[in-house]
Amino acid sequence: MNEIFTLHVNDEAREVRDSWLGENLLDVLRDRLGLMGAKGACEQGECGSCSVIIDDELVCSCLVMAASAVGQAITTVEGVAPVGAPSDVQQAFVDAGAVQCGFCTPGLIMAVHDLLDRSPEPGDTEIREELAGNVCRCTGYGRIVDAVQQVAVARRAARGDLGAST
Repeated sequence: MNEIFTLHVNDEAREVRDSWLGENLLDVLRDRLGLMGAKGACEQGECGSCSVIIDDELVCSCLVMAASAVGQAITTVEGVAPVGAPSDVQQAFVDAGAVQCGFCTPGLIMAVHDLLDRSPEPGDTEIREELAGNVCRCTGYGRIVDAVQQVAVARRAARGDLGAST
């Protein structure tokens, strides 16, 4: 039976039509709402390419029933910055050369936003541990770690906290 429900995605109420209650959030975001950023790769919550943030918690959207997210704030990679302007994390990925094929990139971007929101000055080990749920086969992780560190340093400078170190 097809259902109609509303999801709050990227600060906007979005009506979902022609969905069934057990459909996962990844499929609803992509197939019903046209938000193609989250990628479906493993479909088992192992690769991180479908990561989104629901009520300030990083989740694999392939493991979440879309209807269970009604009433919660969902942020996808499309919602981390205004249209046409990259977030500081997205720009750092480009600057550090941390983007190659781009398949894993949206999930990594979401994971980094989540990490930096919780831990503004993570060290190498923390970055690697926090991103362990994201699989990248192209870049390796050195450039990704560099991008995270660049953002942490830039944010610290923007706060005027030049004396701290990462």
